[in-house]
Amino acid sequence: MKYILDGIEYDVIIEKKNNKNLYVRIKEDGKIHVTCNFLTSKSAIKKVLDENTKTLQKMINHVKNQSKKENKFFYLGKSYDIIIKEDISRLYIEDNKIYTRDLKMLEKWYKNEIVRIFDERYVYIFNHFNENIKSPILKIRTMKTRWGVYNKKNHTITLNSKLIEFDISKIDYVIVHELSHIIHFNHSKAFWDLVSKYVPNYKEIRKEMKE
Repeated sequence: MKYILDGIEYDVIIEKKNNKNLYVRIKEDGKIHVTCNFLTSKSAIKKVLDENTKTLQKMINHVKNQSKKENKFFYLGKSYDIIIKEDISRLYIEDNKIYTRDLKMLEKWYKNEIVRIFDERYVYIFNHFNENIKSPILKIRTMKTRWGVYNKKNHTITLNSKLIEFDISKIDYVIVHELSHIIHFNHSKAFWDLVSKYVPNYKEIRKEMKE
């Protein structure tokens, strides 16, 4: 099945199952994937797509943006091309390029940068956090669905290593967010008021991080 949206023709992959609802997804292949009941007709599917064109376009744009990000190397909010030079002894950055002897050198440098920058920003933010709290233990690991986590039981803050892809303001926001959870272990108005005390534009930052 084909479907035209904003003048562009898309392939529609239909998977029929014994379920009541109809689900629409845009996958990395750029195709529209529809899961529906065995009795659902193509005309019914087209009707659902026609009624949700704005949502479809947002989904398509999101997948395209994610694909672009995956093909780029991001460091502190900027994208870089990776240049392999076997004769260099030390990694360096010039213009929008990162020069490295090999990917092993790049990976080691990247891990060191994550620890260095996160530690620096954590110390800076904590020292400017006026609320009377005990300093949590900082941990770093890769997480799929969260940028940061405060563990009340262990009094630890864990930052997602992928935060290194964002600029400093985003890293700072996540640290403030998790420190604020020590005072308010919820997402109440009081919590967001505390966050806004240190990051007045937190709504804008949150929106940018979701794109």
